[in-house]
Amino acid sequence: MEPRKTPLYDRHVKLGGKMVEFAGFLMPVQYGGIVEEHRAVRRSAGVFDVSHMGEFTVSGDRALEYLNAVTTNDVAALEPFQVQYSAMLNDEGGVIDDLVLYRRDSDYLLVVNAANTARDFEWLSGRLHEGVELKNISDAIGQIAVQGPQAEGIVAPLAADDISGLGYYNSMNSSVAGVPCLLSRTGYTGEDGFEIYADAARTGEIWDAVLASDAGPVPCGLGARDTLRLEMAFRLHGSDMDETTTPLEAGLGWIVKMDKGDFTGRDVLARQREEGLKRRLVGLMTQTRRFPRPGFKVRAGDEEVGAVTSGGFSPSLECGIALAYVARPHAKKTSDFSIDVRGEKVEAEYVKGPFYKEASHK
Repeated sequence: MEPRKTPLYDRHVKLGGKMVEFAGFLMPVQYGGIVEEHRAVRRSAGVFDVSHMGEFTVSGDRALEYLNAVTTNDVAALEPFQVQYSAMLNDEGGVIDDLVLYRRDSDYLLVVNAANTARDFEWLSGRLHEGVELKNISDAIGQIAVQGPQAEGIVAPLAADDISGLGYYNSMNSSVAGVPCLLSRTGYTGEDGFEIYADAARTGEIWDAVLASDAGPVPCGLGARDTLRLEMAFRLHGSDMDETTTPLEAGLGWIVKMDKGDFTGRDVLARQREEGLKRRLVGLMTQTRRFPRPGFKVRAGDEEVGAVTSGGFSPSLECGIALAYVARPHAKKTSDFSIDVRGEKVEAEYVKGPFYKEASHK
């Protein structure tokens, strides 16, 4: 199949974006350069096209019951227009996908990874019951992310409503640049920012208005999106978790609410908690510019204990950083870690939590 184009494709080409195929779409991997775009987001602001993501709506009298049965977090805890990070699991507790779930006025919006959209929809459709309606609206929706310390100053003058009181992981119906949208204070960078969902045909109007801001936000591609999320140790489905890993192994136990009732994969997670994990995803940092890549072997002393799932150079810290699954007995700060970087033993330090700790949310 020919790769698809987002509603902003022509704009990316005009801006000089280097286009690559990603998750079935032609997307910009960078414009001026990954490091420059990364640092712009940390210091001021960047704008991302995330229209490739999948969007589903769930409605009906039993929508809450249905969503609690197919996701790990507690959907009942959401107030109107609150947002929740969650996951869908298979019967073995493996992560089919991670997702962001919005409670809206009269329905719910699920935002899933682009590469998994078709399969996620099929899986969710197979679990429908009476009183629930599921729709795939991905083709009708465009999505833009404005991220960075200056994000509010860029979006606020364009928004029809006061956004200063919009809290992190909350959303609102509004309009930006005169285009009706769902506006949420969310993102994948660790910085303050907004994600804007609008009619695909009018997404370009918002993109143009944001880039015209006097604050000078920088258009950013997939490369910077990946380095920014890795600095925050945000997981990437398909790399740091998949259907062979559970959310507990991936360090996402905080999105698993065991006391909410039954959900797909719960029995396996309960057993893992009782018996203990055999492996765990950890953060590793090197003090060299020879940075780790996915698949590189991880050692504790002379013993091979795991492998890197995500790794690269941190533009903010100017060193190598990685996420890696390691055998549970070694998943601790006192382990003597090293990473095999193309035949060279590179010492690595265990890091708990984000690698980049200066970012903050309102």
